[in-house]
Amino acid sequence: MKLIYGSLFGVILILGVLLIEPGSNALSYPERINGVSLVNPYNPIDSVDMSGIKRVNANWVAMIPFAFSKQGEPGVYFNHDRQWWGEKVAGCKLMVSLAQSNDYKVMMKPHVWMRGYWIGEYFLESEGDWQEWEKQYSAYILEYAKLSEEMNVELLCIGTELKQTILKRSSYWEKLIPEIRKVYSGKLTYASNWDNYTQVTFWDQLDYIGVDAYFPLSSAVNPGDKELLASCQRLKSELKEFSHEIGKPLLFTEYGFRSAEGAAGNHWEITRETTVDLDIQVRAYDAFLSTFWGEDWFAGGFLWKWHFLPDAGGLQNNDFTPQNKPVEATIKKWYSRATL
Repeated sequence: MKLIYGSLFGVILILGVLLIEPGSNALSYPERINGVSLVNPYNPIDSVDMSGIKRVNANWVAMIPFAFSKQGEPGVYFNHDRQWWGEKVAGCKLMVSLAQSNDYKVMMKPHVWMRGYWIGEYFLESEGDWQEWEKQYSAYILEYAKLSEEMNVELLCIGTELKQTILKRSSYWEKLIPEIRKVYSGKLTYASNWDNYTQVTFWDQLDYIGVDAYFPLSSAVNPGDKELLASCQRLKSELKEFSHEIGKPLLFTEYGFRSAEGAAGNHWEITRETTVDLDIQVRAYDAFLSTFWGEDWFAGGFLWKWHFLPDAGGLQNNDFTPQNKPVEATIKKWYSRATL
C-alpha cells in the first residue's frame, strides 16, 4: 500500500510540474518591500553614500522631494533655489539614478511641508483659494509623475498626510488620479495618516492602500513585550480586515519608532530633551516587524528615516533614524526575509 500511494503521489507531482508553463511564475513569490525613507540631502551624494542602506537589507527606497505651503495661503512652492539639492528635480533625478545603480527599487513620494504646523491640518476658507492650491499641487505632483515615468520608478505616492484636503476635497483627488495615469504607467499609492486611512474615498483607483503607520501601541513609558505584541496583533486584525474589504494590498508608506522614552506611544509628544531609550526602539520594531512581515496581504513598508551622514543617529540620539543604533540588527533580521 505504501508503494502504491507513493507512486500515485509521484505521478500527481509530475503532472503538476508539467502543467506549469515555461516562464510561469506560479511557484514564485513577489518581493517584500523592505524600504527606507531617504532624507533628500542638502549636498550632492554619490553611489557609495547610497550603498550604505544595504547594511539593513533594504531593497526599496523612498525619495521625498518636499514642497511647501503656508497655512491659509493657496500656494505650493517646489523646485526653487532655496531648497536642498536633493529636494529639487535635478537632484532627485540623480538620486533615483544612484538608487537604481545600487539595485534598489524606488517609491517617489512628494510631500508638502508646512512650517510650524502639521500638513494634515492645512485648510483654506474660499473655493477660489482651494482651486488655486489644487492647480499648483497638480503641477507639483505631475512634475514628479513625469520624472518617475522617465526614470522607470516603480511606485509613485500621490500625496502625504493631506488629511483635510482628503476630507473636504475628495473629488479633486478622484479627478487627479486619471491625470497622473496619463503620464505615469507605474503603481500608485497615497500616504494616509494612521488615524484617517478609512476616510480615503479613492483606494479603488490606486494599487496599494498606503498608511503612515505611527499607531500608538502603549501609553506606558516602558511597556512590556507582551503588551507590545498584543497591540500589534489587534492592529493587524483591523488592517487585514480593511485590506480585504477594499481588495488591495496594504503598504506602510512610513513607519518607525524613536529611540526615546515613550516611543511606543504618541511620538509627536517626544522632544529633543526626552531621555534616550535604545531598548524600546528595538523592542517596538521587533514586535511590529514580527507581526506584519509574514502576512500575505501586507506589501511591506518604508522605515523613517535614513540620513546621508556617516555619523547619523548614534547611541545618544533619540530621533527616528535607526542608523548606528542597536535597532539596525533587528531591521536587518526581518528585512532578510524578502518574499511575501
